[in-house]
Amino acid sequence: MKRGETIRKDDQGYDQFMEVVSKTIQLCVEMNAMATSVNQVREKLSEIIGKEIDESTAIFPPFYTNFGRNISLGKNVFINHACSFLDMGGIIIEDEVMLGPRVNLTSENHPLKPNDRKAVIPGPIVIKRNAWIGAGATILPGITVGENAVVAAGAIVNRDVPPHTVVAGIPAKIIKTIE
Repeated sequence: MKRGETIRKDDQGYDQFMEVVSKTIQLCVEMNAMATSVNQVREKLSEIIGKEIDESTAIFPPFYTNFGRNISLGKNVFINHACSFLDMGGIIIEDEVMLGPRVNLTSENHPLKPNDRKAVIPGPIVIKRNAWIGAGATILPGITVGENAVVAAGAIVNRDVPPHTVVAGIPAKIIKTIE
């Protein structure tokens, strides 16, 4: 997974991988149903990702992830309601990042060939310091969003976003430079 190699159901260790996915689904359900404070969400998400999340970071439920172990969150990160992280390929969110509601970070894809589509192709997503991802935006596998960049609401990002730019649209294109 971490090397970005295609993952197939007949690969050695796939069963162990599916055990982690099942546990993550269970923990997400518990977190979203029972957490009554931002602190409880942070604690449960720390359990899901396997490392402590800094107390300056806030996550509003519901929050969804399929694997959890490949998420890294910096300090003073804000994740709004109903965000979804498909993190098999890895998701790194640096300090001071803001995610609007319903943001989708999808670090995995599937092969185009019909007979191979059940395989997963991981590709890391990196969101650099002080970026802002608007409501309902989708970031696709292998993308880096640069420092201080803004992804407009509803954008679909299929190529890297340079630092200090605003991107919008489907597919996202640079519409402005931030000075």
